Amino acid sequence: MGRTTNLALLALTGMALVTGVVAFTMGSAPVWFVVTTHAVVGFGVVVLTRWKTVIARRGMKRRRAGTGLSFALAVATLVTIITGILQVSGLSDRIGPVSVMQVHVATGVATTVLLLIHFTQRPVRPRKADLNRRNLIRVGGLIGAAGLAYMATETAWRLTSAPGAERRVTGSHQISEPTSVPATQWLNDTVPTLSADDHEVRVDGISFDIDQLAGFDDAMTATLDCTGGWYTTQTWSGVRLHRLIKADSGSSIVVRSATGYWRRFPIQDADRLLLATSMAHEPLAAGHGAPVRLVAEGRRGFWWVKWVSRVDIDNLPPWWQPPLPLA
Repeated sequence: MGRTTNLALLALTGMALVTGVVAFTMGSAPVWFVVTTHAVVGFGVVVLTRWKTVIARRGMKRRRAGTGLSFALAVATLVTIITGILQVSGLSDRIGPVSVMQVHVATGVATTVLLLIHFTQRPVRPRKADLNRRNLIRVGGLIGAAGLAYMATETAWRLTSAPGAERRVTGSHQISEPTSVPATQWLNDTVPTLSADDHEVRVDGISFDIDQLAGFDDAMTATLDCTGGWYTTQTWSGVRLHRLIKADSGSSIVVRSATGYWRRFPIQDADRLLLATSMAHEPLAAGHGAPVRLVAEGRRGFWWVKWVSRVDIDNLPPWWQPPLPLA
């Protein structure tokens, strides 16, 4: 039982990592299945805790090397699960200076790394004999128990009217007031000092100042869904990119920030991409991307490039980029 429990935990951790990463990259309808799977996998780890505790106790009695690593792994796993539940419930969004989601992601990655090291030190290899009827029934029971635990928590949020009952399909919680929208950056990006009076955006070789972009007065109601665990639906104004480029001029659009940050989009999305100069009928704040930012409806927040300085067209395929920005 100990060996199969360890293998199950390794498999569940791998699934949690994959579904977590995929959930970060998706911002539209299909993400509900990924997010739900991520949650059920987490509850699967909780269900296995009973048997893993027995294994851990036996291991502690032997006093083998790596006890400290095992303890760190247990702590990281516990914090990951607790912060995951906190994030979904919406009862708390901060732990000191950082968000609950940031702690959840950080400890989730730490859990994965520590578990891989743990299995390297104490390898457990799958066997053909593991695919027997008894183990298949156990897997079914594990999935069923984890699914029931997930449904129980969802019911609890609704019965208690917890904020989690109203969260978006991605798991993010709503921020309605424009003035309450956080000014967040991706990884090591910092807010640059740019002036709307002299800032220009070079689009496919042609420069436009902010007054020219704002003059198009295209409006779009779009939802900014941040991977930090919040979302906001606002009216954004500026110019849709299809007005500034030719649809047959290339295969993809590369939107670049003054900080060096960039994302690539299919050329066919030009009419759904907006270079915004205002949010909720007010000029953008510096932390929100002023003087101009990209609005990419249906995509997570890291696609919404801030402080746009250039838009280039080329013939590389739209997928020619890291799934998540590296800096």
